[in-house]
Amino acid sequence: MRPQVTTALAPSSALSAADRCDRCGAQAYVRVTLTSGGELLFCAHHGREHSDKLRNIAVTIHDETGRLEATPAAVATEDER
Repeated sequence: MRPQVTTALAPSSALSAADRCDRCGAQAYVRVTLTSGGELLFCAHHGREHSDKLRNIAVTIHDETGRLEATPAAVATEDER
């Protein structure tokens, strides 16, 4: 009797500055896992540009473009210190 095998997708890890767009080399904010098992990384621009086609071939799309709208932490000026 063969043992039962189950599979599950591990949650996607957060994208970092080291992850680069496969199209232009800019920082990646979109990770696409393909039905074929491959993975593509895109910057926000190319992720939006190709989103319709990617939805047809993707198992998952991990989108972190919302990070671009986040307000950066304030930096204290010399007078405020």
